[in-house]
Amino acid sequence: MSLINEEQVELQSIKWFEELGYQYKDGYKIAPEGINPERDDFRKVILEDRLRSALIKINSDIPSQTINNSISQILNPNIPSLLNCNREMHKWITKGLKVNFMEDNREVGRQLKLIDFENIDNNDWLVVNQFEIKGDQRLRRPDVLVFVNGMPLGVIELKNPADVHADIWSAYNQLQTYKDNIPDLFNTNGVLVISDGIQARMGSLTATQERFMRWRTIDGEVVDPLGAHQDLETLIRGFFNKETFLNYIRYFCIFEDDKTIIKKIAGYHQFYAVQKALEKVVEASKIDGDKKGGVVWHTQGAGKSLEMTCLAGQIVSDIRLGNPTIVMVTDRQDLDGQLFGVFNDAGDLLGESPKQANSIKELKDLLSDRPSGGIIFTTIQKFRPEKDEEKFSILTDRHNVIVMCDEAHRTQYGFKGVIDQKTGQMKYGLARALRDGLPNATFLAFTGTPISQDDRDTQAVFGEYVDIYDIQQAVDDGATVPIYYESRLAKIKLDESKIPVIDDEVEVIFEDGVESDEQQEKAKSKWSQMEALVGAKPRLQEVAKDLIEHFETRSKTQPGKAMIIGMSRDICARLYEELIFLKPEWDSKDHMKGGIKVVMTASASDAAHLQKHHTSKQQKKDLEKRFKDPSNELKIVIVRDMWLTGFDAPCLTTMYVDKPMQGANLAQAIARVNRVFADKPGGLIVDYIGIAPQLKEALATYSGANGKGRPTIDASEALRILEEKLTVAKELLHPIDWSDFRNKALQLLPKCIDHILEQEDGRKRYCDTVLSITRAFALCGAMEKAKDFADKVAFHQAIRGPLIKTGRGGGRGYFKDTDFELKQLVSESLVADGVSDIFKMAGINTPDISILSEEFLKEVQKMPQKNLAVELLNKLINDQVKSKFKTNIVKQKKFSDLLQNALSKYQNRSIEAAQVIAELIEMAKEFKKDIEKTDELNLDPAENAFYDALSNNKSAEDLMGEEVLIEIAREVAEKLRQNISVDWSVRESVRARLRLIVKNLLRKYKYPPDDQDEAVELVLSQAEMVSEELVA
Repeated sequence: MSLINEEQVELQSIKWFEELGYQYKDGYKIAPEGINPERDDFRKVILEDRLRSALIKINSDIPSQTINNSISQILNPNIPSLLNCNREMHKWITKGLKVNFMEDNREVGRQLKLIDFENIDNNDWLVVNQFEIKGDQRLRRPDVLVFVNGMPLGVIELKNPADVHADIWSAYNQLQTYKDNIPDLFNTNGVLVISDGIQARMGSLTATQERFMRWRTIDGEVVDPLGAHQDLETLIRGFFNKETFLNYIRYFCIFEDDKTIIKKIAGYHQFYAVQKALEKVVEASKIDGDKKGGVVWHTQGAGKSLEMTCLAGQIVSDIRLGNPTIVMVTDRQDLDGQLFGVFNDAGDLLGESPKQANSIKELKDLLSDRPSGGIIFTTIQKFRPEKDEEKFSILTDRHNVIVMCDEAHRTQYGFKGVIDQKTGQMKYGLARALRDGLPNATFLAFTGTPISQDDRDTQAVFGEYVDIYDIQQAVDDGATVPIYYESRLAKIKLDESKIPVIDDEVEVIFEDGVESDEQQEKAKSKWSQMEALVGAKPRLQEVAKDLIEHFETRSKTQPGKAMIIGMSRDICARLYEELIFLKPEWDSKDHMKGGIKVVMTASASDAAHLQKHHTSKQQKKDLEKRFKDPSNELKIVIVRDMWLTGFDAPCLTTMYVDKPMQGANLAQAIARVNRVFADKPGGLIVDYIGIAPQLKEALATYSGANGKGRPTIDASEALRILEEKLTVAKELLHPIDWSDFRNKALQLLPKCIDHILEQEDGRKRYCDTVLSITRAFALCGAMEKAKDFADKVAFHQAIRGPLIKTGRGGGRGYFKDTDFELKQLVSESLVADGVSDIFKMAGINTPDISILSEEFLKEVQKMPQKNLAVELLNKLINDQVKSKFKTNIVKQKKFSDLLQNALSKYQNRSIEAAQVIAELIEMAKEFKKDIEKTDELNLDPAENAFYDALSNNKSAEDLMGEEVLIEIAREVAEKLRQNISVDWSVRESVRARLRLIVKNLLRKYKYPPDDQDEAVELVLSQAEMVSEELVA
């Protein structure tokens, strides 16, 4: 018997909820047939009486009859599709349900509040376990439900931490089943939680496995306050704290709708950053405030867009700010459009639609004389003074204007001034114009990169850091993956000394700073010199050849997409030509077809070789969708500036950089590859131009800001890990001589597997080591030195494959995307047919395992690899028990116990492999006899299961004989078929009737009275297992 089970995890969770002030009810007791029913139908998921009481309590100004009418609408929303219904009901929950009623002979309208967000204790807080719900096919029983005012807002599915077969992804799969079978449960859902008692993750209704994240804090300050492996308690005490939970439901769930609805919810780092930023903004925006809302530094890929949207939702709702106007400022037109799209989708949260200023005039029109309110999007460039203006004119002098800037750094927000050499006038940075236009506004910045120590201007505008979420924490949380760096300069013949050094002077071309025309021309000249060298045809040919080889080699282990950054539009177009010359099958004139595309801005005056890459606004959107779709054939895009900021494509795994970049621009660009996707171990930056010095500078800035983790990790580190883990794997195989593996792989595999199994915990240690090898090779496999190890990697993977198949599940906490997991290097030169059949590998012809013939068992017993033989028999008997006796409690227990006893002795090394093989073979023979006897009895599966339950008692079998027990089994099956209903297992009255029927039958046939009670309970338990068949 296990010391730990799922029920213990469930009850411990409930205890934590009770300590938070939740009331607890047992689901069986409040079921329709329970002793204290709170609903009259198993189909109902909302507790109507609790809902009614709460609504009357928190809506004292609305008549009871109006409330009762609204309850009918809440119970039966009649909204097609689960996600549409969840979206609409989320709006009712957060904004209220509109109602009309007569008052003083006139019709008035109100918003019926479903939850009192201002007075949390005014609500009904309840946690319930084992809440039975009737679906289309059968009853389902979620482990723990969290109700607020009778509405289920949280669903928690738990698994046993001691069960190696049941990890958190089993719980995830269970929730997906619930969504199909009992969709009504999720109409009001705010969050899904999965846990095995140790690990815990939370996600939205549409979240994929990789989007289920940990909640790692209770107070927003300390991460993992209870220590390691306390995820579930931390999540419950932190997230389900009443105040936190309601705040989260109200402001941190948004819906995106692009033909398919996606529900996004915030992570703990986003939630607490928004709380801190809100309080700082409220303080800074006071009449005597310093107007510095602070800087939120959350590493690239950590979800700044969602963060900014949620903060805007709180700002517009906070009465302390007096209906403020929010001005969203970005530094690029495409980023402005992307962020605007996110805000536009969040209209339910924001309560209004944002407006976009497409010109300076529109910006002035939107802000001038506006008394309050509004969310306005613009770019920093719109704040440039007109030619005849000495400074930018005042748009509004109100104090409740909040300016939120995305990616703040000195080139955008500088105060510095320079004298124009031609006019003699002083020109100031755009931060000055921003302040001039909005003199009393409060400024808040979000950035994915730290502010450099010498960047005093940004701090002068925004103030100090409000919250930091660095690379290390993001990677630890699984919010991003690390970025690796690989230089390919040695492969390309280019004299770096001839390339003018990139510096601030050159960088100015891509920024809208205040440099004079003379300085601009000087910078452009320098850039042109570089462009001539970088874009030389012989060099582009070499880059194209090497890039194709690198991409195809990398794709063998790490599926995904690639982005090439070119120095100019001309170079992008010409590199495209070189690539399709070598790979013509990638080319297509149709923008919806082809494996490679150039994405860039267009001009009517472009040369012919550029015009072929012109795309309309809609075509660019189509290309974006194609590139973000992992299964689409578009694998590579070439860009100059587009898609380098604010572009989120998780399946992008590799970036080829052939353009000088530095500072924030470089940091933003490379972060495109750090998004989480399937089991992607990291993104890879491949350098063709020489950005290593700029990356070092970025690291210095990062370290100077006390950030943990590294912006990039040299791919040679992955190579070092590969070499180290290959050495570990070699030691685990010692003293097996596998040096001739290239020629005799199949012959060597059984010996190697047998040796691994012989070692204590050998399977786990070896499989974990090979997983590390696979992940490291996926990151560095295209490096010349790594290629030398490819065959060894393939051989180790070939050994690991059968060990995983015969084992008891993979590593806890890992999920698999079968289409995009790391590919295994099963080299054709090693194993021509792959490694899929463990019997063939062991030198045994694949048997008809359903027969369990004497010949087959003798072959297994003769195997020289005794440990492998144990694995074979273990897997064989386990699979057969599940197949033949999946609904037979007695037989399952009998063989599971026998198997466990034998394997425990073997694993404890108290008996040799040969002895356990003998035991397992005897067990297999007994198993075969049981199957043969079942056939002889001529009973259907249900009847046979009842026969086994009745004959489980030896004295009853001896006293009554086989024929009588068969007759009882048939009659029991028939009587239960006549009386069982779908929901019988939870209806005490039905269970009592069935118990009486079974007892009467046993008395009728004079079943030994001393054993009757035990037999009755066993028969009823067996009935639960075969109930679907009986009902059918």
